[in-house]
Amino acid sequence: MAIAPNAVVTFERVDGYRIIRSFGFAYGHASRPRNVLRATFRSIGAFIGLAPIEYLTEAERARSESLNSLLRKAEDLGANGILGLQFQASEAADGSTRVLAFGEAVLLEPPPL
Repeated sequence: MAIAPNAVVTFERVDGYRIIRSFGFAYGHASRPRNVLRATFRSIGAFIGLAPIEYLTEAERARSESLNSLLRKAEDLGANGILGLQFQASEAADGSTRVLAFGEAVLLEPPPL
């Protein structure tokens, strides 16, 4: 059973849908290693006033990977929706970026046609 994009929300419910079953919290995580060469160019770019595009790209990749991991785990449980979606990001001592995506995996009943 696939999870529809409109069934992944930061809210506690999805308008028009009824919660049939809760599978509890599910999570997905991703880690992007630090790239010393990119970090050097990012520092130089910040010094001369350029936007840190590479950092945003790595953070976006980690966010996307963690969300995809969460969705796969929720589908494996039998869920077709995620409620209360949240992200938590941190930087490890080695400079790598870590992102955790989590929320409540639920089985939703679609509205009647």
